[in-house]
This record gives sequence, structure tokens and C-alpha cells, in this order.
Amino acid sequence: MNQLWIENGTFVTMDESRPVVKGHMVIEDGKIAYIGEQPPQPQPQGAERINGEGLVFMPGLINTHGHAAMSLLRGYSDDQSLQLWLEEKMWPMEAKFTDDDVRWGTSLAVAEMLKSGTTTFVDMYDRMDIVAQVVEQSGIKGLLTRGVIGLCPPEVQDSKLAEAKQFVRDWNGKADGRITAMLSPHAPYTCPPDYIARIVEAAHELDVPLHTHMSESAAEVQQNVNDYGCRPVEHLDKLGFFSRPALLAHAVHLTDDEISLLAERGAAISHNPASNLKLASGVARVPDLLKAGVTVSLGTDSAASNNNLDLFDEIRLAALIHKGVSGDPTAVPAWEALKLATSSGARAIWKEDRIGVLKEGMSADFIALDAEQPHFYPQTEIVSHLVYSGSGRDVKHVWIDGRQVVKSGVCLLLDEEKVLAESQRCFERLLNS
Repeated sequence: MNQLWIENGTFVTMDESRPVVKGHMVIEDGKIAYIGEQPPQPQPQGAERINGEGLVFMPGLINTHGHAAMSLLRGYSDDQSLQLWLEEKMWPMEAKFTDDDVRWGTSLAVAEMLKSGTTTFVDMYDRMDIVAQVVEQSGIKGLLTRGVIGLCPPEVQDSKLAEAKQFVRDWNGKADGRITAMLSPHAPYTCPPDYIARIVEAAHELDVPLHTHMSESAAEVQQNVNDYGCRPVEHLDKLGFFSRPALLAHAVHLTDDEISLLAERGAAISHNPASNLKLASGVARVPDLLKAGVTVSLGTDSAASNNNLDLFDEIRLAALIHKGVSGDPTAVPAWEALKLATSSGARAIWKEDRIGVLKEGMSADFIALDAEQPHFYPQTEIVSHLVYSGSGRDVKHVWIDGRQVVKSGVCLLLDEEKVLAESQRCFERLLNS
């Protein structure tokens, strides 16, 4: 039996019944076996022991929307509107991507996510077999999906859907269960209605969830009204999208009726505040979504539109921008903001019984932050410090399923030096080809 005993730690558990525990946590065979103020009884014999003094432990963060390989395009095109950024900058460069680019772009993103405390991420892209291989190697957990754009001839639509379905068959549940799979029409404005309906049918056939971009910009919503006579939420509902478990990225522009319908259908939202602000897409109605009972989580989107994958940045933004927009300083309190990246993130990806909270029986996906730094002093309210003062750069150690994958800020299963060199090489080839 593999055992780890952390002593003298501060544990921000995200468990409503005991939010902060100062004491001990024991890991056995990849799961949390004990957490409490007193030492475990009987004391584990032969366990690896870690002195947690000066460290703050919390659940690993959950990034519910991104395109990992696009980290190669970080800084390539900034300060542009969404459609211009996509159509004139991103898509032409992405059309030149090779297998090698996806491998090293994904590796770069995964290294950044792990080092800043993300232990599970959602990824929508293509060449997903390569993405899955990087996930398998690195020790991270991934909810992966081959995103499909349907603005193409019927035979190309067919091949994309076949590829997406085959990816589910090949990878769902692999890497010791660290990889799960979904199906993803890219967006209502990039997929004809009959194509979305076919993808929904395939999701039923394979018994997997659905993920899509939705209502990211006002222009996109208006286009949906012009093309189909209704807004995106109603449009997707008519196509049966919400007959499957559904995760929607962005959902910035929603009406009261749409929020009510999403709550009724049990759909979850990935709130991407940094990307939405940078592309001037707007600010999602998160307080209203939460009041309606909609599950809201946090995503970074890609490093090309963010420009980092530090989920602590998103936590802080989520706590701040909704105060500013609403004029209500209680709109998204610190605890709620932290939930968005942990327990609510787990619920958004249907894994709330396994991850997102530190309590007995849950998977041992957790991170340790160095709290012996000026911005964590004086030692007043640790949840406040994590949200308003903390950063992914404070992350020192990371464990996934009880296995340490980052130690003293270094990835143990990825060759960081090689990842940096290869990602630079790939970008320079893309730029000059």
C-alpha cells in the first residue's frame, strides 16, 4: 500500500462542513484516507511523511475550457476583435499546424497548467490522439474532445465526425482513468443545425457529454437570430443538445429566459473572464447564473487569447469583475470564486464525487502553495489570501491520484527544457512557413 502522511499542514478543503483544517492528511493508494486536526489513529506505518508547515494545501484546480496546443500562438495576435482575431490570425496559422506542433504546444500548456496548480483540464482541439498521449505522459487529468467545425463539404463533415467518435472509443477511460472524452460541435455559428443534430445523436450512441462554444459575442448571437430565427440557447435546445450532459464555454450574452432554460436543462457554464475581457466579448452574468442554480466553473480558454493558463488569475478576476459590473461587493465572494475552480468545476464536468474537495474517499488531487511569502502575511483569512493575493507562481508541489507530478516547482514527468526549446522551434517554423 502506497501511503503519504502530511503533518502540520493548513488544508483549504472546499468542504462546506469544515472549510479549513489545520492538521493532518493521509493518502492511501491514490485516495484521501484521513483528514483532521489530530494525528491519524492508528498512525500509518512506513508512510512517506511530509512536514506541511508553511504550506497551504487545497484541491487541484479544474480548468473547464481551453485549446492547449494554441499555446504556440501566445502573443502572436493581441488586441483584436474576436472574429478578426479568429479569421485573419488564428485560423490561418492553425491551418499550418502539424502533429509536431500539437505535441509541443500541448506539452507547453500542460507544463504551465501543472506548475500553476491545475490538475484537470478540458481540451477541445484536433489531432486529439496526440493531446491524449501528452496527458498520459504528464500525469495530468484531461476531459478531451475533438472539436469539429462544420463549415465544409458533407464528406469532410463525415470524416470529422467519424474521427471524433473514434477518439472517444480509443481514449475514453484510458491512462488509468485520467482521460475521459466528449463530443464537441465547435459552435452554433460554425456548425449547420443538421450537423449538430448528428453530433447529439452520436453522443447518445457513445454515452458521452457534449461541449461547445456558445454566445461568446453579441455579433455571434445576432448572427444566430438572423440565420435561424432564435438565440443560441433556444437553437441548441431545439436540436436536442441539452438532452445530453452539456458544458457551454463563455455564455456571455444571455437573457433571463435563457438562464432559466439552462438551469432547467442542467447545463453547466465555463466562465472565461480573462479571454472574454481581452477580446472585448463582454462579462458573463455569473451572479445571475449562480442565483438561478446553474453550475458555473472557470476556464482560461487558450494562451493565445488570455495569455496565460494560471487559473488563480481567473479566480481573482471572477471575484473582482462581477463586483465592478454589478456595483455589489458581495456579488461573487472569495469562497464562491474559489469554488468555481474546484468543487463547482468538478460538478461542471460530472466528477464531483471524485475531485474538487479534500475529504475522505476522494481522489488525492491536491496542490501545496508556499505561504511563507510577504503577500500571505499577516496570517488573517487564508481563503481571502488565496483569491485576492495568491498566484499560480506560489504553487510548490502537485499530486494527482496521490502521485507527485510537480516537486519544488519542477514537473517530474515532463522534460521542461525540451518542451521550451521545441515549442520555440515550432513557432518559428509556423511564422516563417
